[in-house]
Amino acid sequence: MKILLLGEYSNVHATLAKGLRQLGHEVTVASNGDFWKDYPRDIDLSRHRGTLGGLALLAKTYSLLPTWRNFDVVQIINPIFIELKAERLFPIYHYLRRYNKKIVLGAFGMDWYWVHECITRKPLRYSDFNIGETIRNDEAALKEQRDWLGTAKGDLNKLIADECDGIVTGLYEYDACYRPHYPQKTCFIPFPIEMPDTNAFTSDSCIHPPVKIFIGISKGRSAYKGTDIMLKAAEDVKKKYPDKLQLIKAEGVPFATYQHLMDGCDAILDQLYSYTPSMNPLLAMSKGIVCIGGGEPENYEILNENELRPIINVLPTYESVYHEIEQLVLHPEQLQELKRQSIEYIRRHHESLKVAREYERFYKQIKGR
Repeated sequence: MKILLLGEYSNVHATLAKGLRQLGHEVTVASNGDFWKDYPRDIDLSRHRGTLGGLALLAKTYSLLPTWRNFDVVQIINPIFIELKAERLFPIYHYLRRYNKKIVLGAFGMDWYWVHECITRKPLRYSDFNIGETIRNDEAALKEQRDWLGTAKGDLNKLIADECDGIVTGLYEYDACYRPHYPQKTCFIPFPIEMPDTNAFTSDSCIHPPVKIFIGISKGRSAYKGTDIMLKAAEDVKKKYPDKLQLIKAEGVPFATYQHLMDGCDAILDQLYSYTPSMNPLLAMSKGIVCIGGGEPENYEILNENELRPIINVLPTYESVYHEIEQLVLHPEQLQELKRQSIEYIRRHHESLKVAREYERFYKQIKGR
């Protein structure tokens, strides 16, 4: 098949492309590299700052459109699949729809369905937008509501979801938001992770103190993702046990630097309000780094995983995070088994070639409709 992967989110499309190419498909990735993270792509859609930057990107996109025709599948990472205003994306989407065989929408992150469902139907006990029946009212969460609800971005999302041939959800949370609306065309496929050729961790590796915990801090999204709370809890544990915990931080760095800082750590703190590990902790788990974050029962159920439990699940509170970090530094002997399970978990459910085969099956299925 001839496949265009348009846009990027935490290396999903770049990794998927490698797997699909191994299966013999012709794949083009066009993206901005997910901003400063600078993931690999075949066509660079980076935007320079200011109005002129937007106009230059719009002109470049229109010049590329004639080459974005006759694909068997065009998969867009998000309704905002190019860094342009939604109003500019409507005609570009219509062009892609008209001149290609099938359109697939990725449900991988922030969009209208994620915001709207979490504040109305509330399918999750907690999320980026609700804690139980209470709606989060911090500025970061409110900003996303203003961005998506009653706006052109939201209208574009609903149009694409209605018209597209398939919707791929990458995490349980997004599946819970899309499937009730589009049960016939929603397909859950785990995020793809490229397994390392060699792994520093082996089953007989000894864990020596201090326990090394890594935390990545996204520019401007710390409060929204709960990183601020997780960081405070980790720093407070470190104050209490200065010889037992080493904290490694990465803030706003390119992907290669982020990976380098993460390598050799024992655990990663990520996404307080999540039920599931996303791309960065999944990558860490492939290296034998234990995720402290989202590991709710629903995460394992959607994967049909009945044996492995590698994730240290935390509730969205400072107290829960503090307790789990403290238990880890006081009982580092548990790390060995959790590290082993983490690698096996990624191998079973997220290995890039296995995931690419699942995408291949889904693409063939929608082609046959």
